[in-house]
Amino acid sequence: MSISSSSYNISSHRNHPLLSPSNFTKISNQNRTKTLSFGLHTNRSMLVVKARRRKADTEAPTVVVDTEESRRFQVLSGSPAPLGATPGDGGVNFAVYSGNAVYATLCFISFSDLKESRVTEEIPLDPIANKTGSVWHVFVKGDFKDMLYGYKFEGKFYPKDGHYFDSSRIVLDPYAKAVVRRGEFGAVGADGNCWPQMAGMIPSFDDKFDWEGDLPLKYPQRELIIYEMHVRGFTRHESSGTRSPGTYLGVVEKLDHLKELGVNCIELMPCHEFNELENFSYNSVMGDNKVNYWGYSTVNFFSPMIRYSSAGAHNCGRDAIHEVKLLVKEAHKRGIEVIMDVVFNHTAEGNENGPILSFRGADNSVYYMLAPKGEFYNYSGCGNTFNCNHPVVRQFIVDCLRYWVTEMHIDGFRFDLASIMTRGTSLWDAVNVYGSPIEGDLLTTGTPLSNPPLIDMLSNDPILRGVKLIAEAWDTGGLYQVGSFPHGGIWSEWNGKYRDTVRLFIKGTDGFSGAFAQCLCGSPNLYQKEGRKPWNSINFICAHDGFTLADLVMYNNKHNLANGEDNNDGESHNNSWNCGQEGEFVSIPVKKLRKRQMRNFFLCLMVSQGVPMIYMGDEYGHTKGGNNNTYCHDNSINYFRWDKKEESSSDFFRFCCLMTKFRQECESLGLNDFPTAKRLQWHGHAPGVPNWSEKSRFVAFSLKDKVKGEMYIAFNTSHLPVTISLPERPGHSWKPLVDTSKEAPYDFLSVDTPGRDVAVKQYAHFLEANLYPMLSYSSIILLLSPQEDA
Repeated sequence: MSISSSSYNISSHRNHPLLSPSNFTKISNQNRTKTLSFGLHTNRSMLVVKARRRKADTEAPTVVVDTEESRRFQVLSGSPAPLGATPGDGGVNFAVYSGNAVYATLCFISFSDLKESRVTEEIPLDPIANKTGSVWHVFVKGDFKDMLYGYKFEGKFYPKDGHYFDSSRIVLDPYAKAVVRRGEFGAVGADGNCWPQMAGMIPSFDDKFDWEGDLPLKYPQRELIIYEMHVRGFTRHESSGTRSPGTYLGVVEKLDHLKELGVNCIELMPCHEFNELENFSYNSVMGDNKVNYWGYSTVNFFSPMIRYSSAGAHNCGRDAIHEVKLLVKEAHKRGIEVIMDVVFNHTAEGNENGPILSFRGADNSVYYMLAPKGEFYNYSGCGNTFNCNHPVVRQFIVDCLRYWVTEMHIDGFRFDLASIMTRGTSLWDAVNVYGSPIEGDLLTTGTPLSNPPLIDMLSNDPILRGVKLIAEAWDTGGLYQVGSFPHGGIWSEWNGKYRDTVRLFIKGTDGFSGAFAQCLCGSPNLYQKEGRKPWNSINFICAHDGFTLADLVMYNNKHNLANGEDNNDGESHNNSWNCGQEGEFVSIPVKKLRKRQMRNFFLCLMVSQGVPMIYMGDEYGHTKGGNNNTYCHDNSINYFRWDKKEESSSDFFRFCCLMTKFRQECESLGLNDFPTAKRLQWHGHAPGVPNWSEKSRFVAFSLKDKVKGEMYIAFNTSHLPVTISLPERPGHSWKPLVDTSKEAPYDFLSVDTPGRDVAVKQYAHFLEANLYPMLSYSSIILLLSPQEDA
């Protein structure tokens, strides 16, 4: 079905018979200075054509006008759906929401004109012919080669009412599928402008990609081992040896590393279009420039970050889209799912002092959570709050996620500061959300909702319900929902309580043995009550914000001077322990203890019920020098060091690989439900006698497994060694597998460990007596085997 209907055409005015006073109410061809976005100016000839309204029973005339560039466009009224730029019937339909704009203009910008901050063509949209409800639309036929687009909106500029309309600004279509301007990451233009004019890519039916039959892997979530990754940082360091370092293609070249590690799901830190030069400034401490390296400041949610591609802005961003698709396809070939970190809590437009880029210029009062006098609520800590539960905004979010699933084959999403998505919208009322009033339902803006409309939509969407949905269940406004996020039966959560408890117990803090046991079981204290499962808990010890695993055992305090903020930024309470000396250069005993503690943390992560998540670089012990807030560093502080991974000191990588493999082999370490006494038994220094007292620093349990038989796992986080008694199993004996107090390769006795038989015999006299000696700050895994003489 055609998405075009009644039409008027614009192409040329020179000696054209249809150009007569009877067909137009006004024709003006005048030289004027046009103020473009961000204060840039250019002198161009602009042609304004208005079609006279016709009687209902007559067809609107077709008018052809030649511009000075002799470009030919046929313009028709178009359709209000779908939103965005959609190819079809030999042209492209453009549709954009703006309920409060009085006029709208579609702007075409050639790739060459974009570099000069000029508009190539303008098509004014008639409020009658080109508007349905609150959607402006037009269907255009013509030559779109190397052509981009944006919009101008005219209306009130009155911030106290929440309106920021400025017809001199060209704003991005929120539904644009690629955003184009700069092609190189971190490169500032010759004029020093960090916010140059941007424009959207115009799609066509020629944008084909060969998926080679790719299908979603659809792993049960309980089987996942997630790896949080920064696309640029993963291969940007020269030691990566990749052909395209710091790009999607660079990640493709290194996917086999993840396969070796045992990862079956990567979680990409923000890959939506953002401006890394957003807070560009000289850092006198480091002697380089600060950038927005992490990317938690989205400009456009449909567009991939094109400066993470080797192609950059080439082909108007289409090649960047293909590189993302290639990454997903190649990951799937290796059995690895791809999850995206999405930031629907705020945008790069900031507060009232921020730039007008897209949402603010299209309809600020709809897209942002505003106070009665137009002030921006700041539950995100970044200047504005996305108005997630407004009907228009929540449909936008659903449309965006559907696009990434259906078009880009993404397997799921992690929602940054997801608690914002549970807050009531600006001017929230039951009629606005549900279509009918609810007696006594009076809520102020930002009030947490028990059944947020957006979460309900996502949870029940026929497409999105089948992918992974993970919430970072808190925001900077004080709302903390770990264990209580409105889950709809399918949402998982980053379990911040797991992180804090495990850190405290492993470093030897009194009073956490019982809480640590809950963590090992998948946090039933948080998730069991409402019928949720262990896999609703995403277990992690380290993530992008905070200490790395190596720094967790190397520093008591943050060391953020490199950020240029006098060490005032970043979290001060890290529950870390430096093992006796601060910093990287310490005595050999302290170094050995640190390695032991790293093994303890990783072992705990792999034997806990729930879904483990590893942070990039932790598998070899990457250090950021004690900096726990490295958001601004595009340098080796954040880069994965492939040379360090290959050094002999990376024996920890071997340990990690063996532990992930062990977890995947065990039927009992990814349960669909919480373990019961039929499967799990708690122990203390003596079997069956656990010690949950405030002073206890020992937790042990035995676990029945259909593959491994039975295993015994113990953690001694005391500064004192202990000899423990093991559970009696007649006709069977316990065999050592893992002991984190041993140095590599004897920390994990795999079948190919050199001298394995000798190492096992060293335990024999203890195990024959059903005993095992544990050093301080160590953990073990023993496997039950039939006695040879039984």
